[in-house]
Amino acid sequence: MNDEEWESLCDRCGKCCVLKIEDADTGEIHYTDVACQLLDCGKATCMNYAERKQTVPDCVSLTPENLSSLQWMPGSCAYRRLFEGRGLPEWHPLLTNDPDSTRKAGHSVAARVLPEGAVQTADIIDHITEW
Repeated sequence: MNDEEWESLCDRCGKCCVLKIEDADTGEIHYTDVACQLLDCGKATCMNYAERKQTVPDCVSLTPENLSSLQWMPGSCAYRRLFEGRGLPEWHPLLTNDPDSTRKAGHSVAARVLPEGAVQTADIIDHITEW
């Protein structure tokens, strides 16, 4: 698979770009409704994808080699689904030929998240949500 094909697997949900909290006792990952500073909250797209690692050094680049170690990826993620042998969901843009099908199906964080700077670090626990 070339880079373009790999990138096309992304359903553009934005769930991997929300801040997450890991429970220190259980290791459980909790998603929040607080977006990375580079996520366009209205569209759920990265505003500087090509250079994101310079601004957000801990941003993870997904590769076939690291998927097994990324247990925090959402269950609806096309990369995770394919890794687990589940195939693409019926609403995936590659199947629908509609770039907005993820949002229309209710699987996008677009217009449902707050920008990172709008929430105090101490208050982030109040923003845990289920996607």
